[in-house]
Amino acid sequence: MKRVAIVTGGSGGIGRCTAAELKKAGCTVYEFSRREKPAEGIIHLTADMTDEAQVKAAVEEVLRREGRIDILVNNAGFGISGAAETTDTKDAHAQLELNLYGMDNVTKAVLPAMRSQGSGRILCMSSIAGILPIPFQLWYSVSKAAINAYVLALQNEVRPFGITVCAVMPGDIASGFTDARKKSSAGDDVYAGRIERSVAVMEKDERGGMSPAYAGAYVAKMALKTRSKPLVALGAAYKGAAVLAKLLPRRLSNWIVGLIYAK
Repeated sequence: MKRVAIVTGGSGGIGRCTAAELKKAGCTVYEFSRREKPAEGIIHLTADMTDEAQVKAAVEEVLRREGRIDILVNNAGFGISGAAETTDTKDAHAQLELNLYGMDNVTKAVLPAMRSQGSGRILCMSSIAGILPIPFQLWYSVSKAAINAYVLALQNEVRPFGITVCAVMPGDIASGFTDARKKSSAGDDVYAGRIERSVAVMEKDERGGMSPAYAGAYVAKMALKTRSKPLVALGAAYKGAAVLAKLLPRRLSNWIVGLIYAK
């Protein structure tokens, strides 16, 4: 029996590559996004993850067609940057609305089906910024730290139903995510140019980062597992960073991050 998978934000970048890899592995794959640009063989359903009614309708359509959902990859998200002091409240809320609450909308919609069938795999895209928060990307870091906490708590809630949950924490990836970031340099005169310098360092690293295809293959591999560690870094460098984040005193690890991104 083919496993049925849903990938949110699957019209581009990591999501598109993840959907293609799951299809290659023999899954029937549905892609949820606002844009109809799925990879070949992927079934697109239009939905805005921040609209709970649209998400429920899309999940119900998958269940109507397939009768089950085996895998959910919560990939939809975006980033903002700027100083916390000058970030517009509506932008901060929008960051959490998609990255965190949008993820929750889809997860809540699929859980009843997974619970009734006694199995399921939920993978949520986090970031290394969730454990090593980045200055001038405060709200993005907050959204990813919240995803990590969500995954850890949810795993204990749904374990008795045969459902497993995992957060994958990538670092720099050369994808459309960089150009889609909503940037604000408001107050950079007060911050002595540090806002723009910080974001420039991040964007340079991203453009030279791993490919979406490599990341998507790894995410698909983790999604196909029936169990794993709840928090998994993506890429050797970021696995090392995750280990250091655990071993080093928080004051030291945060000082190192500041040297890189807050000079």
